[in-house]
Amino acid sequence: MIAANYAVASVLVFVTSALLVLVGALGVISMKNPVHAALSLIMTLFGVAVAFVAQLADFLAAVQIIVYAGAIVVLFLFVIMFLGVDLTMRVRVEPLVGQRAFAAVGVVITIGGLIWLMATSHWVTGATSVSGSALATGQANVKQLGIAVFTTYLFAFEATAALLIIAVVGAVLLARRERATTAEEGTS
Repeated sequence: MIAANYAVASVLVFVTSALLVLVGALGVISMKNPVHAALSLIMTLFGVAVAFVAQLADFLAAVQIIVYAGAIVVLFLFVIMFLGVDLTMRVRVEPLVGQRAFAAVGVVITIGGLIWLMATSHWVTGATSVSGSALATGQANVKQLGIAVFTTYLFAFEATAALLIIAVVGAVLLARRERATTAEEGTS
C-alpha cells in the first residue's frame, strides 16, 4: 500500500514537472511579447528544477533556480527592457488585474521572511579569520557550504543581490533618460 502511494506521488510530480516544461516551452516560442516569452522560460526552468528534486538531485535543482531562472533570465529581461522593446506598450493600462496587489503581498512575504531569518539565525558579515575554515575537513563540503551560504552569510548575499539589481535598474533608467533627451533635442 505504501509503495503504491509512493508511485502515485512520483507520477504526479513527474506529470506536473513535464506540464510545466511543455507549457513554458510552448509559451517561449508562441508569445509575441519578449518579456512574456522570458517569463515562460522561467516556468520551463522551474519545471526542470522540479524534475531534479523528484530525482533527489537537490543541489542541481537549486543551481537550476539560482543560476538559470534567477541570473540568466533576469539578464535577458534587463536586455529586453534596455533595448526598449516595451516602448509601444501603454503603462497606464494594467494588463493583469490585481498584479500590483499580488506584488505587494510578495514584497511583504519576502521582507517578513528576511526579518524572520534575521531573528532566528546568527548572522555575521564575514569570516573572522582566513587561517582556516570549517570546510577544511574535506567531509560533506557541499552540505557545509550550503549551510554557510544560506544561514551565516545569507544577509551578505541578499545585500549584494539588492545592490546589483538597484545598479542595473539605475543604468537602464539613465540610458532611457539620455535616449529620450537626445530624441527630444533632435525634434526641436
